[in-house]
Amino acid sequence: MNAETIRTLIEQGLPGAQTVVQGDDGVHFEATVISDAFRGKLPLARHRLVYATLGDLMGGEIHALALRTLTPEEAAR
Repeated sequence: MNAETIRTLIEQGLPGAQTVVQGDDGVHFEATVISDAFRGKLPLARHRLVYATLGDLMGGEIHALALRTLTPEEAAR
């Protein structure tokens, strides 16, 4: 698994999202995801939206994914 594949999957699952993914060991990653879909949602619900885009990869090929999830307004601050 690589960061670019994860970025692509997240952005396909959350159209319009801006995503930056980092991780050099192939199993541990960090992602910042900016999306309108996060408006009005608590952090846990935001994370679930991102995890849903990755499906069965979570806990398998992706051992750990640290998330920072923001709305466009939050990212602009």
